[in-house]
Amino acid sequence: MGSWLANRRFLLLLVGFFATAALVLAAVGLYGVGAFFVTRRTQEIGIRMAIGAQRSDVLRLVLGEGARMAGLGILIGIVASFAITRLVSSLLFGIGATDPLTFSGVAVLLSLVALVATYIPAGRAMRVDPVTALRYE
Repeated sequence: MGSWLANRRFLLLLVGFFATAALVLAAVGLYGVGAFFVTRRTQEIGIRMAIGAQRSDVLRLVLGEGARMAGLGILIGIVASFAITRLVSSLLFGIGATDPLTFSGVAVLLSLVALVATYIPAGRAMRVDPVTALRYE
């Protein structure tokens, strides 16, 4: 029994490691896309601020873009995970392959990671000087 459980524990340890690595890669990717979005739209953000947009408006713009990306990714991920539940169902103990609490918990966790990952570029976008941004090429 111990050797049988040792194999299962090792597999679950690997799954946990790869899940953590995937979460970190998702955060880095969202940060990179958010930073690219801010860099690409620096002139637009400067124009918006020059004609009266508040810092909160710029924050809402950047975080909204990040939320849309994260929402689409979470939706695609949930659909894909429902499609492959049969592959991992033999590794699960005590929960079903389509446990709603697990799916909603992962969606909330990924949403929080996306919020934090896009807040950093949003903070940089809020500090854009309109005059400098208008000269930006």
